Amino acid sequence: QVQLVEFGGGLVQPGGPLRLSCVASGSTLSIDTAGWYRQGQGKMRQLVATISNYGTINYSDSVKGRFTISTDNAKNTVYLQMNNLKVEDTGVYYCNADIWSMGSPKARSYWGQGTQVTVSS
Repeated sequence: QVQLVEFGGGLVQPGGPLRLSCVASGSTLSIDTAGWYRQGQGKMRQLVATISNYGTINYSDSVKGRFTISTDNAKNTVYLQMNNLKVEDTGVYYCNADIWSMGSPKARSYWGQGTQVTVSS
């Protein structure tokens, strides 16, 4: 069984930084494509950033130049470094990853439980 768990959410002032981590554990062999999504209160879940196992990266226009997605394949971990945070970045951040696991013939998509990020003064 594969588990995805996010860490690093919290309360931060506008302009401040925060780093989120997403750790894949259990029967994980490797992470294929991974991404971060966020959902503000009363809003639909939206894409923040994605990264492929080839290193192709995409960001939503609202976070370009402020957020950085990266992976540590040895640790099966995906990071989201968030700088110059704005009030509108507030929401629950979810990690999604296509994961190769033991006994599975193909990579499968998993979601973490989400971590709350609140940007407020």
